[in-house]
Amino acid sequence: MNFPILEGGALLPLVESFYTIQGEGYNTGKAAFFIRLGGCDVGCSWCDAKETWNPKLYPPTPIEEIVAEALRYSARSIVITGGEPLNYPLDKLCNLLKKEGMEIFLETSGSSPLSGTFDWICLSPKKKKPPVGDIQKLASEIKVIIETGEDFLWAEQNRHKAGENTKLYLQPEWSRSKVMLPAIIEYVKSNPVWNISLQTHKYMNIP
Repeated sequence: MNFPILEGGALLPLVESFYTIQGEGYNTGKAAFFIRLGGCDVGCSWCDAKETWNPKLYPPTPIEEIVAEALRYSARSIVITGGEPLNYPLDKLCNLLKKEGMEIFLETSGSSPLSGTFDWICLSPKKKKPPVGDIQKLASEIKVIIETGEDFLWAEQNRHKAGENTKLYLQPEWSRSKVMLPAIIEYVKSNPVWNISLQTHKYMNIP
C-alpha cells in the first residue's frame, strides 16, 4: 500500500494506544504498551478489532507523540498491532523506540512485506491473504487461529515454512472456543511440537 500522507512512516494512523498485559502467545502475562494502527487488508470475519479496518477513520499521528505516550509507563516492552501494522513502513517508529531502549514486539498476519526492527515477531497467518516473502522463517512465533477443523491443515502448512527455533501456537477463535478447544487439546497431545495459546486478557477482562 502507498500512503504518501504518512511521510514514509513519520505519521501513522493511530487507533489507540494503551498499557496492559499481553494476553496471547509466548509473551502472555508480560506488561506492555500497545500501539494499535488502523487499516487491514485481510478482513477476517471473526476479527475482534473490525473498527480498525478503515484507516481513513484515524488521523495520521506523529510518531514522536506515540513514543512520548509510551514513555509515560513503567514497562519497556512495546507491542505494535492493528489492523495490519505492516501496511505501513515501520522503520522510523521502531528507530525512535529503540533510541529509548524499548523492546519491540510485532503482531502481524504477514500480508505485507516486513519493515521495522523487532525483538519478537508474532505471525498469525490468514488463509484469506497468506503471508508474503519468507516471514515464517523470520517469525519468533507462529500463532494460528483455529476456527474449524480445516485450520489444522493451514497450521501445518505454515509450520513447514517456519524457522528452526520458531515457537508454534494454536489458538481457538474466541466465539468457537468451547467447540474447538477440546479438538486443539487432543491435536497438541498428538503433535507436541505445537503449544496452546489462549486469549487470557479476555478471561482477565482487560484490554
